[in-house]
Amino acid sequence: MPFKATKRNLFSGVGLGAAFLMANSSIGPGFLTQTTVFTQQLMASFGFVILVSILLDIGAQLNTWRILTVSELRAQDLSNQLLPGLGYFIAALVVMGGFCFNIANIAGCGLGVNVLTGISFQTGAIISCVAALLLFWIKEMGKMLDNFTRIAGSAKILLTLIIAFSSHPPILQALHHTIIPETISSQAIITIVGGTVGGYITFSGAHRLLDAGIKGKESIPEVNRSAISGIVISGIMRFILFFAALGVLTHGAVLDHDNPPASVFRFAAGEFGLRVFGIVLWSAAISSVIGAAYTSVSFLKTFHPFLVKHERFCISLFIVLSTLVFLWIGKPRQLLLLAGVINGCILPVALGVLLIACTRKKLMKGYTHPVWMQAAGWVVVLVMGWMGYLTIAGWVR
Repeated sequence: MPFKATKRNLFSGVGLGAAFLMANSSIGPGFLTQTTVFTQQLMASFGFVILVSILLDIGAQLNTWRILTVSELRAQDLSNQLLPGLGYFIAALVVMGGFCFNIANIAGCGLGVNVLTGISFQTGAIISCVAALLLFWIKEMGKMLDNFTRIAGSAKILLTLIIAFSSHPPILQALHHTIIPETISSQAIITIVGGTVGGYITFSGAHRLLDAGIKGKESIPEVNRSAISGIVISGIMRFILFFAALGVLTHGAVLDHDNPPASVFRFAAGEFGLRVFGIVLWSAAISSVIGAAYTSVSFLKTFHPFLVKHERFCISLFIVLSTLVFLWIGKPRQLLLLAGVINGCILPVALGVLLIACTRKKLMKGYTHPVWMQAAGWVVVLVMGWMGYLTIAGWVR
């Protein structure tokens, strides 16, 4: 029997779980590394990057969640109905981006375990891989996703808030340069947006709602609330970590090149801070592993009944392969930064397809998507497309 969405049950269960799934997917180890690295480069002006990224997130998420839940189709199925074969292309892009992210997420797991126990990154990654597999083989997978992501997300925010207070950041200066920046970096914007709503992350919450049976025009208010909640959760965490990093840098901290966010926590609160970082990093990484694997496989499972029947096996294979590639490649810091850029470049392509699909009333079951939302979505497509081009062109040169 389909899950019936109401304001009460949505935000006590699946709706809030979907918001946390999206937020947790975006608040992964890449997010921690990216935020610290770019705060070191831009200092207080990085607040402007966060503000712009939140505005772009709103344009991407509200459009994506509403279009998919009203059409009652996952992104790949809606794309295939718009143009046969297009869904396979979108699925390939998203799964590729999700796989890149998941390699980086497994790297983050390894780093987190290393900080907590001192064992090698590789051993920590293997332990975390096993932990993620055990979570996915719990009987009620959907309920596990909702509960685990809420607990992990809340823990990350509270622990990082303690570190932010300990670092004594110049909050007024940060807020001033959030509105009036001294420096603007297109690479920082595309990396942060790519790391928070790029690639698979854009679709994680919407696909979770569809899996739970939350769909149709009658669910629009609840879907909007869930999407906005996810953006608010990730936005709060972004600013908290930014304040923590800015505080320690303002007081003269020198960050470790291979693990910069660990330096922030250690400088702010000594050995206790370092252990807190290990917990935050591991919980961020393992919840992102879960989000990436779940959402990436959700792009494949509708293509063949075999994939639906063996969804848990496909998710498990995705996690194992990600771990094996990390063990082969290594270099966790570089992987975490690269994953954000790749997924930032996927966002304008995938969102553009959905914005075209929403103009087909037959696909949208007679629903008319608001013009202002379409305009906001196209602004995201153009801005992210242009910044992606500038970033790739800079690499080529």
